[in-house]
Amino acid sequence: MTIKLVAIDIDDTLLSSQKKILPATKAALQRALEAGVKIVLCSGRPLPGVKPFLNEIGISGDEQYVITYNGSVIESVTGQVIAETGLTNQVYRQMDTYSKEIGLQYNVLDRNGEIYTSNHDVNRITVVQAWENSAGLLIRTPDELPADFTAIKGVFVGETAEFDQQEAAVREAFGANNYVVRAADNFLEVMAPGVDKGAGLKKLAEALNLSASEILAIGDEKNDIPMFDFAGQAAAMGNAAPLAKEHATYQTASNDEDGIAQALEELVF
Repeated sequence: MTIKLVAIDIDDTLLSSQKKILPATKAALQRALEAGVKIVLCSGRPLPGVKPFLNEIGISGDEQYVITYNGSVIESVTGQVIAETGLTNQVYRQMDTYSKEIGLQYNVLDRNGEIYTSNHDVNRITVVQAWENSAGLLIRTPDELPADFTAIKGVFVGETAEFDQQEAAVREAFGANNYVVRAADNFLEVMAPGVDKGAGLKKLAEALNLSASEILAIGDEKNDIPMFDFAGQAAAMGNAAPLAKEHATYQTASNDEDGIAQALEELVF
């Protein structure tokens, strides 16, 4: 069946290792847009962190969409929300307590992409995260915020070796009642139950009256697996995690070798 929507991860998929959109990738995406194919960026980033790439590709208007916060928010590129599911204040407080007890740094993001943490010695990963998302970084304890404060998602941050040791414990502490995913080497994310990129893509497909067979998903990491499992076609980048490749129907070139352009040529055009 003809592909009508292409869902694309951003980091290490859309972007090269130099954090750039390669010219051939941009040209292929623009060609798809001109053919009427919807290009949906699917990322753990909030909308402000996605905007620069939407603008560079030329994706605009109320009829184009993004999936942000790893599936917690499905919205148009102009910010019209189709669906949104955030963390409870209780889980936010549990993350804060866990961070203090274990010594693993964390932050949470609100609907506007602002980042909050009670860690005074802020981890470099959180600083980079705020910079990449054009977000404010606020040092606040839960008691310094309104009692009904709602975070869209929480993120434990740290060095790769640290996470390799701590990941199992975090999953044990939060995995029973939340969606926990190692989104990248330095990010272990906590979201509401039932939230992931695949669930977000399914909600968007239903809103647009599209079947899974009309969707191609392209990604590289474990948090892309749920959308691989939903989409009719799933292309893993050459640089993808081994587990992500196992869930793909097609393997393309790496993010430094125009993998997206190759996948579009083979599976869409």
